[in-house]
Amino acid sequence: MLNNRELGTIGENIAARYLNKNGYQIIERNFRKRYGEIDIIAKDKGFIVFIEVKLRRSVKYGYPGEAVNLYKQNKIKKIAEVYLYENNRYDYKIRFDVIEIIMDKDNNIQSINLIKNAFN
Repeated sequence: MLNNRELGTIGENIAARYLNKNGYQIIERNFRKRYGEIDIIAKDKGFIVFIEVKLRRSVKYGYPGEAVNLYKQNKIKKIAEVYLYENNRYDYKIRFDVIEIIMDKDNNIQSINLIKNAFN
């Protein structure tokens, strides 16, 4: 049985492959600050996109993206501001996407859903 950290890494790897196949250019993964992290930062058609990856084993307690509540959104926004400042990336429009991944108990991917502009 995989622990949450291992599942998170698997989810981020799946998401990165999916994003690459869909034309995103990955800039950075796991951009960490002491108060949180952004899973994936990518470019997509003139946007810098801050992407939260959520993986679940079922939808019994709701869809993965529903876990990106207002508190989590605000944390992501603050970290995104730091990233933009530290990397002098003010020449891009920004967007916040969420990738929902559902896997079964045998680690088979059941679905991947990209929610573009999930919040602003």
